[in-house]
Amino acid sequence: MRSDAELVEAALQGEREAFGVLVHRYRRAACAAATDVLGDPHAAQDAAQDAFVAAYEKLGALRTGSAFGPWVIRIARRRALDMVRRQRPAVSLERTGDPPDCRGNGQLDEPSRLVLAAVMALPPHERRAVMLRYFEGLAVEEIARIAGRSVGTVSKQLTRARERLRKRLKDLEP
Repeated sequence: MRSDAELVEAALQGEREAFGVLVHRYRRAACAAATDVLGDPHAAQDAAQDAFVAAYEKLGALRTGSAFGPWVIRIARRRALDMVRRQRPAVSLERTGDPPDCRGNGQLDEPSRLVLAAVMALPPHERRAVMLRYFEGLAVEEIARIAGRSVGTVSKQLTRARERLRKRLKDLEP
């Protein structure tokens, strides 16, 4: 079995099959990373495919061939975030009151419903930062890389989002 570094070098030398092996090796991980952002497996496949096209086009810029896996996964996340930026949600949770299927029985308790509705009401850039930080568990630095923003900007977005959530949830208390 050839290493990622060997496959990258072979692909750079024109061996198309080598890049095909890399695609096969990391296809599922790239789709999973995109699904984490998009929530839609079909859209995630599109983002992952775009990521592999971009990776192929920029393969020469990859400094270390052994880093191909994490690199293409980051590209897939960025492509997914680009898709999120371009789309608008068709239905707001606040209008329908229906939460996503987050538990085995498809039901959320009332406090969880309130928190989720409050998060979904945030401005898109703050909502994205909150989702990546608290739902995906990513570090601020990783969110900054994914979003193409500075760490300070992401930190400020999270601070503002927490303030909005605190105020909104306090207003909902009986």
